[in-house]
Amino acid sequence: MKFAIIAAGEGSRLQQEGVELPKPLVKVCGEALIDRLIRIFRKNNAKEIVIIVNQLNPLTEQHILKLKEAGLASDIRMVVKTTPSSMHSFAELAPYLENEEFCLTTVDTIFNEEEFAKYIAYFKTCNYDGCMAVTNYIDDEKPLYIGTDSDLNITGFYDDKRTCEYISGGIYCLRPNALSTLKHCLEQGISRMRNFQRALVTDGLQLKACPFSKILDVDHASDIAKAESFLTAQ
Repeated sequence: MKFAIIAAGEGSRLQQEGVELPKPLVKVCGEALIDRLIRIFRKNNAKEIVIIVNQLNPLTEQHILKLKEAGLASDIRMVVKTTPSSMHSFAELAPYLENEEFCLTTVDTIFNEEEFAKYIAYFKTCNYDGCMAVTNYIDDEKPLYIGTDSDLNITGFYDDKRTCEYISGGIYCLRPNALSTLKHCLEQGISRMRNFQRALVTDGLQLKACPFSKILDVDHASDIAKAESFLTAQ
């Protein structure tokens, strides 16, 4: 199984709040966000880790290159490109994800490692086209709400709460057939990951919601302390 990290955002909100490092190199509990994901993915038997970084800020690229020079990144493939959205970053990674199941997330996603391991193990053995990490912890400016049936099969993705219990956690386990939907979205000029997820439902892919107790994103300087508090409390 392959793993993929979208680390191509500019982290502008963090910079405006005085955080000088690019988001992938921001440390939580003494560990850079990108290093944390690489470590966790390896613990879950990653065959390859594909990462896209922003060419406008070379520090993240330099960080990965130093790992390679030290012989610590033989399983990492890096794409260096600035993209207009996370979905376009996903598209740049897609050619390296075509032949087997994969897990994709953004670099700033914070989650419980044991829950993640169970999530990956479930996906490897289930028959779903995709398993989406979800949470009922809402600390997001624009959450994407997840509609489900009683068996947690995903029925829709919504910008408003409706009767939804969960929101998207920004972690996606998908099989290669999902890349056809991605291609169609790009051809139709559709952008944003939430619209890609909606297209998965429209295309008839069977998706399962997999609840996590809490998933956080590090978008603001204050989120660093929240993430550290969450991780140290485990």
